[in-house]
Amino acid sequence: MRRLFWLAMGITIGALVVRKLSRAAEKMTPAGIGGSIAEGLRELADAIGDFGADVRAAMAEREQELRAGTGLDAPLPAGDAAALRRGAHAADS
Repeated sequence: MRRLFWLAMGITIGALVVRKLSRAAEKMTPAGIGGSIAEGLRELADAIGDFGADVRAAMAEREQELRAGTGLDAPLPAGDAAALRRGAHAADS
């Protein structure tokens, strides 16, 4: 019974080692290396895209803060709007 156990254990370990070595050898082939590089480049492109989205979101948030702080989005008083329209018409002439 002991011998049968150790035989089964040896076969199992041998099979696991062969599978690991086969995977390692497959990764060392040109196709395996190309696949690894392609996967790495995909991950890099995703990371750059996420970074760009974060930067755009932060820019939009900061622009809103600046506009609110400077009053750029505040409505113009009625008299100033008429003066601005007259000034724009005078500049067009």
